[in-house]
Amino acid sequence: MATRQRVNVQQPLRRLIGYARVSTDDQVHDAQIDELRAAGCDRIYQEHGSGASRARPVLTRLLGELTAGDVLVVVRLDRLARSVSHLLQVIEDLEERGVHFRSIRDPIDTSTPQGMFSLQVLGAVAQLERVLIAERTKAGIKAARARGKLPGNPGLRERRPEAIKAVSKAREKLYLDELIASAQTWLPMVRQLRPHHSWDNVVRVLNRRGHDWTVERLRRAVHRLVREKLAEKELLARSPRRAAEDHLMKLVAAIALADPDLSLRDIAAQLDQMGERPARGGKKWQPSSVRDLLDKAHRFGLIRR
Repeated sequence: MATRQRVNVQQPLRRLIGYARVSTDDQVHDAQIDELRAAGCDRIYQEHGSGASRARPVLTRLLGELTAGDVLVVVRLDRLARSVSHLLQVIEDLEERGVHFRSIRDPIDTSTPQGMFSLQVLGAVAQLERVLIAERTKAGIKAARARGKLPGNPGLRERRPEAIKAVSKAREKLYLDELIASAQTWLPMVRQLRPHHSWDNVVRVLNRRGHDWTVERLRRAVHRLVREKLAEKELLARSPRRAAEDHLMKLVAAIALADPDLSLRDIAAQLDQMGERPARGGKKWQPSSVRDLLDKAHRFGLIRR
């Protein structure tokens, strides 16, 4: 029986982090800040932005900086999310990372059973919301066809340059909005691994956690966030070239960082599934080989015990 050794990544102390948002520049955050401070928030992030807008750079940065044990606190649910679906997406992403969420004026506190029950109720509401939107869309298309109107953009059908330009601009904005909305689910891991790890290894780690990236799409996404000043330019730096065994060392370190609770045998099984061959020969990875690579990664400063 192999010893089940765990790789421990240092965790910060529990923190209460507040987020305050107002819709227009002539509104002020004072009332929200007072309530957040009274709730015990150590730090408070402030943002101006419409409730319907996906572009919230302050929120994106905050979500990326939260770590396991932290509690994200808002005064009301509408300060955080655009819709019930968006709220659930944010909370689920936080829960996967061990971060809790609390709304002061609503019965939502994911660290309590009552709060989790309220979250389940919201999930049912979000499902109903999606069904109603789909039904209204189908009814609108049917009514338009009954009046002899073709669906779609007339300008695009006629290949008008101004229409093509407008659609291209809208698609680019939608792409950026979707990146910003999803960044908290993948950007923290990119920040943790780049540039010490290659893009190939980063993509492997993210996809093992349920994502569906390619190297080209991930690099494009990071480039865009850097251009918008929502991510650090250092993420795009060239990763150092190393020998084949060093590639394996960095891959093992990346796997351990992505999931610190994995045992040596678990990491070995993942390497087998990835089709990686042991550096010292053989067909299957052994826990001892994984331990050697983790020790080497520790000496290089890629992981901390």
